[in-house]
Amino acid sequence: MTYQVLARKWRPRFFSEMAGQEHVLKALSNALDRNRLHHAYLFTGTRGVGKTTIARLLAKCLNCEVGISSVPCGECSSCAEINEGRFIDLIEIDGASNRGIDDIREIIERVQYTPSKGRFKIYIIDEVHQLTKEGFNALLKTLEEPPAHIKFLFATTEPKKLPVTVLSRCLQFGLKNLSAERIVEHLEFILTEESIQFQTEGLWSLARAADGSMRDALSLTDQAIGHGDGEIIADQVNAMLGTIASRHVVNLCQALAAGNGRELMSEIISLAELAPDYLVALGDILSFWHKVAMCQTVPEAMDESIENYEDISNIANQVSHEDVQLFYQICLMGQNDLKMSPDTRAAFEMVMLRALAFQPERIGPANSKDEILPKHKRSEKVASSLDSQISNNKLEDNRDDTVGEAQLLSATDKIKTAPMENSIGSESDPDSKESGDAILLESFTHETWLQLHEHIDLNGSLAEIASHCSFSKRRSNEINFVLGDADASLYSPSHEAQLGQALSDYFGTKLKVVIEIGTSSKESPRSAKLRKEKENERAALEDLNAQPDIIEFKKVFNGRVDIKSVLSEE
Repeated sequence: MTYQVLARKWRPRFFSEMAGQEHVLKALSNALDRNRLHHAYLFTGTRGVGKTTIARLLAKCLNCEVGISSVPCGECSSCAEINEGRFIDLIEIDGASNRGIDDIREIIERVQYTPSKGRFKIYIIDEVHQLTKEGFNALLKTLEEPPAHIKFLFATTEPKKLPVTVLSRCLQFGLKNLSAERIVEHLEFILTEESIQFQTEGLWSLARAADGSMRDALSLTDQAIGHGDGEIIADQVNAMLGTIASRHVVNLCQALAAGNGRELMSEIISLAELAPDYLVALGDILSFWHKVAMCQTVPEAMDESIENYEDISNIANQVSHEDVQLFYQICLMGQNDLKMSPDTRAAFEMVMLRALAFQPERIGPANSKDEILPKHKRSEKVASSLDSQISNNKLEDNRDDTVGEAQLLSATDKIKTAPMENSIGSESDPDSKESGDAILLESFTHETWLQLHEHIDLNGSLAEIASHCSFSKRRSNEINFVLGDADASLYSPSHEAQLGQALSDYFGTKLKVVIEIGTSSKESPRSAKLRKEKENERAALEDLNAQPDIIEFKKVFNGRVDIKSVLSEE
């Protein structure tokens, strides 16, 4: 028996067998069941997402001998002939090779004839955007006044190339790219039915490579089965695709998260043995950090069935939001480095080392067991280290106490309690209002926004977006903000309504918020907070260095105050 490729063998016979596209199938099913039929349908989407398949299923629903419904019988001669591609009243045309006015005129001439067998004569025109201007003009008249027995089903990957006169006469359905999770789920079902052994990690590699196309996924699966001698083996799939196993991505990101240079370089060496496409590898790392950021910011949007969910969740709990954003940006910008570099491995290593170099401050020597501490813990760690060093130095030097123990402990206590005021509302600016004072809507300005931001009820992604918004202007009950391009990745139009509601609750009157994406010369609450932190750091450092105990301490031990590892956020 001749082998039939998976993409053809497992082509859906009913709407219920389709993977994804539920939004399109529901609309078509309702229309069919209620007999509310249009004369022209346009299916849009990237390759392999089911445009032509849905068109054929729709043709079957329209011509089933049992009657028009969303569930054709699948057994009558019309259904059987459509399945086999030999139904006389279903004409499939390739728009790329039948694109001229003469080809379209031939179609128009046939349109006038009634169906030979079916209820409707159906024309499926694939890649309809390839038709010439003259071809569209010739078709337009028929689209305006089609015979009752004719249905046009168009499919295209580029709907923007269609004339608006054609678009306005069609019911348009946009098909979505399938998620990797949905593709893996469908491949697992098919391979189980085919009794083919597979490794799930290999299916994830195939799903990512398919880039949302189920047809591509099935074609790649056929190829992978050949590589694996009848099985899907993860390592062989990655070798075939030129991709890397997800465990390498996880290991690299874990090493970055831990600031472990030794483990990072060891993993890159292991990766190099596979001769990977480093640009693809960097893309996989970018995707991983994106998922970590999603897990940190909107965990409810994460599907726990995704690949490496446990590792993503663990790293999300270990790494700060700022570091995740930094890793993502460094890897994103690093793609250009790889494209320009004659040595892609060296460029890849430099991107990883750059991400490693911008790690948080660490306490102690740089080794594989370095401990990453949040800032509010570092002062305690430093103070503890200083106490230990003082004790050890006194024993080793066997010298008289030039600085008394009480004085040294006093110095470390002052380091622990160095004043740091991070809240915008508590700044010591004489023009600032006290945090407890109410702010009137009439006096809403750039300065009052910096204060007010800390006192309105915000959380989740809205709090992050609002902190990056600069006040622009207020007109009556409408307040305008500007959000920088670099901070707009998590923004959605719903944030305007949410921030408007929060401000309305604060002022006790209905307010409208407008957020524009662009640039502003004014500070956002976030940038103002960072500026104030730096000012406080400088002031605290000057104060610490002026303390007699600290001066004496530095003199005795030839030391210095490392302000970055001492100051706390709180």
